[in-house]
Amino acid sequence: MVEQAEIRVVHQGGSNITFREPAISSDSRFLLCASGHNVKVFSTVTEECVQELRGHTDLVTGVLLRPSNHLQAYSCSADGTVRLWDFTDGILIKTYVIGYPICSIYASASHDGVIFIATPTKGYKTLDSLQLLAVHLPQTAGQLVETSDLSAVLSDVSANPATVAFGRAGEYVASTNGVQLQIFFFKKQKSFRFSLKENSCSGRRNTFTCVACHPTDDCIATGHEDGKIRLWRNFDQKREYTYRTLHWHHSTVRALCFTPEGSNLLSGGVESVLVQWRYQQESQQDFLPRLGAAITHIAVSPDGALFCTSHSDNKIVLIQSCVKVSSIIQGLVKGEAVQTDLMVDPRSKALVLNGKPGHLQFYSLQRDRLLFNLDVVQQEFIHQEGLDQFQVVMATLDGAGAWLATVEERKQETVEAELNLKLWAFDEPSQSFVLNTTVSTPHEVRITAVTFDPAARGQTSLLVSCGRDGLFKAWRLAPPAHPDDGGPSWTCDFVSGYHGLTPQRCCFSADGSLLAVGFQEVVTVWSPASWELLLTLSQPPGIIRDLCFGRLSCSKFLLGTTSSDQLCCWNLLTCSLEWSTSMEVSLLLADPLSDNMAAFCHQDGNTDLFVFKPSEPRPLFSQKAVCSGRVSRAVFAPREVALESCEESSQWLNRSQLYFLTPLMDLLTFSTRAEEERLMTASKQLVVDDSVAMTPFQLLLGKRRPHHQAAVEDPAVRPPAERPVPPGGSAAVRELLQSPAHVLPAAAALCSVFMEALLETPSDPEEEEEEDSDQEMETRATRPERGLLETDSADPVLSRAQVRELRRVRKLDHSWFSSLLDS
Repeated sequence: MVEQAEIRVVHQGGSNITFREPAISSDSRFLLCASGHNVKVFSTVTEECVQELRGHTDLVTGVLLRPSNHLQAYSCSADGTVRLWDFTDGILIKTYVIGYPICSIYASASHDGVIFIATPTKGYKTLDSLQLLAVHLPQTAGQLVETSDLSAVLSDVSANPATVAFGRAGEYVASTNGVQLQIFFFKKQKSFRFSLKENSCSGRRNTFTCVACHPTDDCIATGHEDGKIRLWRNFDQKREYTYRTLHWHHSTVRALCFTPEGSNLLSGGVESVLVQWRYQQESQQDFLPRLGAAITHIAVSPDGALFCTSHSDNKIVLIQSCVKVSSIIQGLVKGEAVQTDLMVDPRSKALVLNGKPGHLQFYSLQRDRLLFNLDVVQQEFIHQEGLDQFQVVMATLDGAGAWLATVEERKQETVEAELNLKLWAFDEPSQSFVLNTTVSTPHEVRITAVTFDPAARGQTSLLVSCGRDGLFKAWRLAPPAHPDDGGPSWTCDFVSGYHGLTPQRCCFSADGSLLAVGFQEVVTVWSPASWELLLTLSQPPGIIRDLCFGRLSCSKFLLGTTSSDQLCCWNLLTCSLEWSTSMEVSLLLADPLSDNMAAFCHQDGNTDLFVFKPSEPRPLFSQKAVCSGRVSRAVFAPREVALESCEESSQWLNRSQLYFLTPLMDLLTFSTRAEEERLMTASKQLVVDDSVAMTPFQLLLGKRRPHHQAAVEDPAVRPPAERPVPPGGSAAVRELLQSPAHVLPAAAALCSVFMEALLETPSDPEEEEEEDSDQEMETRATRPERGLLETDSADPVLSRAQVRELRRVRKLDHSWFSSLLDS
């Protein structure tokens, strides 16, 4: 068995950008947010990702601006490091090694050279018990710095970063956990604790959910599960504290934030409404409703010109201070559960899955951004618990991406669920899908599977659906009965069953010549051309969960998983069981570009991955515990550029990339070490376009043409613009011009080095080569005479005058002699 060598599981594309509170630059031009193992920098104007800060080896758990330098930012990670970045240029400045997993990071302008982190309490490996530590950052010259000056500030800190806040220019820090409010004063080195009852008079919980501190006044705002906001004052004395209650939210308050000048308090929750409270005039509020999803974080730029709200659907909304939405940065929409399979659109190469309620989202994995949403249900979604509404439960695309089939369902307790089968045609002008046919109640009860014939095109398109009514139906595209009816539509072409058993799964072979339908414990194979039952397979026992045909050289095999934890492989040529093995396979899928197959196996609370060929007994790759929980959604996505890996364990990733969805709705994939190094190198390189006009800076840097290009061109006929540029740039000059100004020493220290670099005499490659040959000739000329006595075949010794004469003759033009010979 081939164990994983250089392959690891990473967040790449579709990561959660609302996992932690984002940070806005001081000029409101950039937005920084944690995204998987990286930090993304978005432009607040264009919504494009302008930088991706790579370097952490685990989940990034926090990002914030450096108080003493508005062009730098800190990021922390579960890998136990804090990294300092120049986020405008994407340069890593320093890496501080803490040694403990970091859950969140905080900083205050009054605590220069100190950051605050939340880490698990010593002796605890879970997030149930955290402590707030002050980390004094060493001022050393190296890029990798070990930190040892740690001091505890607070204990019993919540794992939610929104429950810790610094107030009044860093004089104190407030922390909430459960129904306890704890405040620590740095100058007094004294803390106070305040508590509330578990439940209010109305029976709702008083648990703290978030906290915010006024920037200039002694006031702390806390949010609670019952939807109330409390403003605490006089908390520097245990017995004389007071609080005032504000109540607008009908459910949990998830985010609170004061504006920089302290004139307004912003709050948000599940209502998808941003509420702006006037400080000391709380009866006056402003509202920004219909933001689309529950608010999880609120951030304000240092100048107060821009607000941003993070939402539960992985979206960040940028809002001008006049309470007007300016732009939206949308990540991969992640709801409570993904009911459709993960699919790849053959046209756009986008990932297709459930999006907003009643929608399908098309997400570009290469550009890591949402392309568009398709409204399938075409009804307004009402955010109310217990309300039965239509949901998209299944979807499938044909091989060319010309047709899309969706199944929407509305569950009801009293009557049977309502079902609609919709077929959508791709519209070239609008570059989207347009509804073509709606089939109400395609089956009497719930649909269990739906799939297209991957080889059928145009008028021969074929769709098969299976239902709990014991039937599977074939749907074909038929021409209109009358010319006035418009274009073609879909009709039912064939209906069949098998001994009253319920069909659970169905799949087509790669060429569309066979259809396999799993009826509980029996696998039936049909011919779509004649709808003839070709053969049945019924061993070993167990209800069929997954069915999958082999590809390319393994197309003669049919694989399936059963409820009795068996993975079976049948040979369709011999109509017999080729092999079977005992394993609890939660998901089985085939790579469409190779003959490889992937099996996700659930064992001991974790999921293992096995990649294999049906024709070989030895797996190509295996990895234990790729994630916790059970994986039920995955897809092979074709690469834009194939990899050239020679390692046996990573060759299965050359043409396709495997993405899978964890139970926590994280989209993960597998990456090789070479691929990660290539991305890291590409992100660090400064790309200079040759088409850019010549500038004094380019002359100073001394950009030199490649030697092989200069060798094939004649310098005499070379245009002036293409002649070699005198390379006046030394290492000192390059370092000076390529490094950000705020990380360089004082100008006085660099002046002498810079001037000496400018005064260096430029050298030409041809002259250097000539000088080397001359030195070799001089060395030969000045060789000691005893060398001549040791060997009879030694070269004659030349004097200095002879060497100079030989050099002059070599420079003469002898082209007239060759022309004389030709004549």
